[in-house]
Amino acid sequence: MDKRLRRGKDFSLGTQSAGRKLARLLRLSFMSLVWAFVSLACAIGVLDQDDPIFSAPTGGAQWTPTAGVPLPTEDPSSIISTDLTGQNLEATPTPAIWADAADFAPAPIDTTPLLYYTQAGETLPVIAVHFDVQPEDIYSPMVLPVESLIPPNTLLIIPRRLANTTSAIKILPDSEVVYSPTTIDFDIEAYIMDAGGYLSNYREWLGTSQWTTGTDIVARVALENSINPRLLLALLEYQSGWVYGWPDNALEEDYPLGMVDLNRVGLYSQLIWAINHLSNGYYGWRDGHLTEIQFSDGVTARLSPDLNAGTVALQYYFAQVYDTLGWVQTLDTTNGIAPLYERLFGSPWVRAMDFEPLFPRDLTQPPMNLPFLIGQVWSYTGGPHGAWEHDGARAALDFAPAATEAGCSESNAWVTAVAAGLVVRNGHGVIVVDLDGDGLEQTGWNILYLHLSDIQVRIGDWVESSDLLGHPSCVGGISTGTHVHIARKYNGEWISADGPLAFTLGGWQAHAGSAVYEGTLTRNGQTIPASIYGIHDSRIVRTRDDP
Repeated sequence: MDKRLRRGKDFSLGTQSAGRKLARLLRLSFMSLVWAFVSLACAIGVLDQDDPIFSAPTGGAQWTPTAGVPLPTEDPSSIISTDLTGQNLEATPTPAIWADAADFAPAPIDTTPLLYYTQAGETLPVIAVHFDVQPEDIYSPMVLPVESLIPPNTLLIIPRRLANTTSAIKILPDSEVVYSPTTIDFDIEAYIMDAGGYLSNYREWLGTSQWTTGTDIVARVALENSINPRLLLALLEYQSGWVYGWPDNALEEDYPLGMVDLNRVGLYSQLIWAINHLSNGYYGWRDGHLTEIQFSDGVTARLSPDLNAGTVALQYYFAQVYDTLGWVQTLDTTNGIAPLYERLFGSPWVRAMDFEPLFPRDLTQPPMNLPFLIGQVWSYTGGPHGAWEHDGARAALDFAPAATEAGCSESNAWVTAVAAGLVVRNGHGVIVVDLDGDGLEQTGWNILYLHLSDIQVRIGDWVESSDLLGHPSCVGGISTGTHVHIARKYNGEWISADGPLAFTLGGWQAHAGSAVYEGTLTRNGQTIPASIYGIHDSRIVRTRDDP
């Protein structure tokens, strides 16, 4: 496979005559000016219907000129002025060339309601945020749950509010972004070795594993962050040719995913940076916190409301890497990321048919206890926050035992299993317990425990609810004090602690605060606030009567 073709580059200029070179350069210069005008127009609301960055929502909304927006009678660049900061873009009227707005009747607006079929993992409040409406504005022939998951493919009738949004073309299904069942039969090492590119010979020094191969790095970050390894390989190939070829220059060698920062040199740091942004896009859309993306050149775009979380993850990620023109190229159906992905791994949509929806209609959290022994006093020290890295899904909760000194001190308290299951991972402060017992982290419910010392179980052990796992500590990851960090996954997707599948332990239900680590636990009218300082009000005791 020719890397130049895979990455969509045009190498034809070097084979042309001098005259054709000049003509081509003039055409490119002209197109650059046209693109600059289009980009500025995006920022001030003057949008062409065929602008590739934006599309009308499904149903064909009409494009209506903003009231009072005059039409130019000469070169568009003569009426555009740009603040050098790139943040404030506005039209500067020149009376001699502006027509009377009254001469132009506005185009009719399409007010036909949208017919929308729900996707897995969606709730009524989040759908309302995506479509910029109120939950009560949405109608369905079915009775809709107010807060819990709506069954996939439920018909909704939604008022049309949005006009200009990003492309509604879906890039990847959700199951190709998270560490889902589609990864079960994917051999990361065999694929990389068969490809024979730069990645197959790469090694990097890591503090926890010393000299580590590129294969092991990809496998490790995919597993720990619950990200699909196929996606990581596709990004490496698309952006720097690492899988089937070799980097073109020193920047691609040190920064294969385009984040040029001395603190991000090397494959491991680049992948972690990328995963944080992919997770922000995926879970921000899933939770309703993300509705628009902003490019490096200051242009902001509203996300199409009928996108899936996997596509938003990529749209958001590429907006951190490229300007608007580069971002549009990533969506190209010939040379963008989607056709490359299919050439590398086959059709992701065909694969998804066997495993999606990732959330079945009747999904509920199984009963779970608090993660410590009956009668002991602990503190609720961390409300919903990042499951593995700092960013992404707010899926984790923290608990700390009573202690006589602050910081990372040894503790004799025990962390216990919140539910029965099979131990499928054990190492460096981490235990993962698979509740369905099939031995796979990609399927069903899995519970992550982090910051454990003196671990009492091994891979392959079956644990019952309340069995001893280890002591809370600071082992594994970054920690400022002795505690246990606990999070849930279902079919490879982190499950937000405060959402339609709320994290409930011993009857205590988690609620998020205004910032990460803030929040409360509530049960039967009682409320316990999270506090990283372990204040008196954050104390919690597990009793024999806990459900």
